[in-house]
Amino acid sequence: MRQLSVEDLQRRYAAGERMTLLDVREPFEVEAADLPYASLKLRMHDVPRRFNEVPRDATVVVYCHLGVRSERVAEFLEAQGFADVANLDGGIDAWSLRVDPNVPRY
Repeated sequence: MRQLSVEDLQRRYAAGERMTLLDVREPFEVEAADLPYASLKLRMHDVPRRFNEVPRDATVVVYCHLGVRSERVAEFLEAQGFADVANLDGGIDAWSLRVDPNVPRY
């Protein structure tokens, strides 16, 4: 499973690359801060029973607060046969620090 930096994510979206950005945080975290590109929100604990909702025809970038939970989910998705999965290195916190300071830190 590969790591994707927040800068690379921003560049790839700006270039129009088709991706699914999977947010695996809890609802209270989503309320505190959100990424503009998030396309699917499934709590980490819901992924094992709902992973069939994740599209397989595009890169899947999984993120959470700091990148720990999302790394586990990315590994799980790969074990389920997803071919193109990446973990957002540093999560939404790294996005706030290095890409968009308007996204609140929590």
